[in-house]
Amino acid sequence: MNKIFKLIPVLAITAFFSASCSSSSDDGGGAAPAVPNTAPTAVSNLVYPSSDLLCIDSNITFEWAAATDVDNDVLEYTIRIATDRDQTNIIAQQTTTNTSITIQLGAGTAYYWNVMASDGEDNAAASPTLAFYTEGNGVANYAPFTAALNAPALDAFVAAGTTTLDWTGSDVDAGDTLTYDLYFGTSTNPAVSQLDLATSTFDVTTVAATTYYWRVDTKDNNGVKSIGQEWSFTTN
Repeated sequence: MNKIFKLIPVLAITAFFSASCSSSSDDGGGAAPAVPNTAPTAVSNLVYPSSDLLCIDSNITFEWAAATDVDNDVLEYTIRIATDRDQTNIIAQQTTTNTSITIQLGAGTAYYWNVMASDGEDNAAASPTLAFYTEGNGVANYAPFTAALNAPALDAFVAAGTTTLDWTGSDVDAGDTLTYDLYFGTSTNPAVSQLDLATSTFDVTTVAATTYYWRVDTKDNNGVKSIGQEWSFTTN
C-alpha cells in the first residue's frame, strides 16, 4: 500500500511536464509575419525633353519610361520641374498614373526636371535630373546649364589625400566653348580656387576628418556665366 502512494507524486510530475511540452509546441496556428513592401524601381529613362534640349515650344509634353514594382502595386509618378539642378526652386509639380503629361512653361528659361515613382506605400524612387531650355524670342545665345555633380557624391565620405573633383558642363548652344571657375574650401560659400579651367575635373589635396565645400560656375565663350550649386563631402 505504501508503494502505491509513493507513485502518485511521480505520475503527477510526469503529467505536468507532458502538458507543458504539448502546449509550447502547439503554437503554429499564429499569423504569418507580414512581408515588407518593396519600393518601385526608379524611372530609368526620361524620354522627352532629352538632356540639354532646346524646346521650341513652351507647351511641353513630358514623357518617361514606366517604373516597375515587384509587388504589382499601382504606381504614381510625380514630375518636378525647377529652375535649379538641386530642385530647391520648384515651379511645377504634378502627379499622374500615366507616363506623360503636358505642362506650360515660360519661354527663354533653363529648367531641370525629374520624376518620382511611388507605390502608395510610402515607397518612392527618383529618376536622374535632366536639363532643357525653352526657346526665347530673339535669343542669340543661351547661358550654359549649371554644372552637374559626378564625384565625390553629395555628402559622401572619402579617403583623405588627393581627391578628384568631377563634374559635367553643358550648353544648348553647340558651338560654345565652356570654361569653369572652381570654388573650394572648408566653409560654406568657399573662396575661388581656380579660374578658367578648360577641363571638368580637378585634383585637390585634402586632410582627414574635414568637411569640404565646393562649387563650379560654368562660362561660355560669350562671357555668359551660370552659377552652380554648392556641394560638400567629408574625409575619413
